[in-house]
Amino acid sequence: MKKKYDVVALGELLIDFTDNGISGQGNTIFEANPGGAPCNVLAMLQKLGNKTAFIGKVGKDIFGTKLKEVLKEVGIDTSGLVMDKKVRTTLAFVQTLKGGDRDFSFYRNPGADMMLEEGDINNSLIKNCKIFHFGTLSMTHKGVRKATKKAIKKAKESGALISFDPNLRPPLWESLDDAKKQVEYGLGQCDILKISDNEIQWFTGEKDFDKGIKKLQDRYSIKLIVLSMGKDGSRAYYKNLRVEKPAFVQKNTIETTGAGDTFGGCCLNFILKYGLDNMDQEKLEKMLTFANAAASLITTKKGALRVMPTKDEVKDFIKAY
Repeated sequence: MKKKYDVVALGELLIDFTDNGISGQGNTIFEANPGGAPCNVLAMLQKLGNKTAFIGKVGKDIFGTKLKEVLKEVGIDTSGLVMDKKVRTTLAFVQTLKGGDRDFSFYRNPGADMMLEEGDINNSLIKNCKIFHFGTLSMTHKGVRKATKKAIKKAKESGALISFDPNLRPPLWESLDDAKKQVEYGLGQCDILKISDNEIQWFTGEKDFDKGIKKLQDRYSIKLIVLSMGKDGSRAYYKNLRVEKPAFVQKNTIETTGAGDTFGGCCLNFILKYGLDNMDQEKLEKMLTFANAAASLITTKKGALRVMPTKDEVKDFIKAY
């Protein structure tokens, strides 16, 4: 059966209030950027010519309405987006620290994204996708966790590849032991894993990334693991291959929001192009170079969802660099 969607993602869609200077009175100015890791991934995939859809929940409020409009604007199918008048859209305040790292404060008690229920899931979207993508923000609370697990089960039944990005946000968990349990679940389900340097160290207790990845490979049957290492570039682990590519470090980086999602979206694009069983050293090198460049470009802009680079922009940047 021909699948209508390349990638369907489930998870959080929210407003990232990013600090954007100081007012004349000396107060911090916040800019309301549309965000949420799964939708950032989809936005990058859309820019690269793929067909995507999102499953999640926002409030029937000014922010939820705005977010739905933005998804439509970037081309993401919104038929799986539920608008709920009983709950408010989730908000995150993002403070950029020196060096580009970020500190998050979430307003989510409850937020609409964590109120997604099993009955809200649009099954026809899931049956119709080649890749199903999720993270752990939809695993923090019981109801949305059940909905996520139901969606993964349906995706597997329909023959979709499962893509997982833990995207750990410690303030959102009752305990990090609880987070670890849900990450374990995700690792046990996925074919493709995108994980960051600090996440692999936290989860495996190994300072050495290769040792940490080896632990995952020995325990889970994940076909492709991509590791993002910020300024140190990225690695791909596939069968017995280990490929590493340097980052595109540039002076005009302003913040790193969405860089990992941009990177992840580019990797999924290569899998859609070549198939998960047909990767080799050359393709992996090409994939990481392109993904690193796209991630570098997104760090020069505020937010991510609305400002993903085009294929030509990424290629031109690689040439110029």
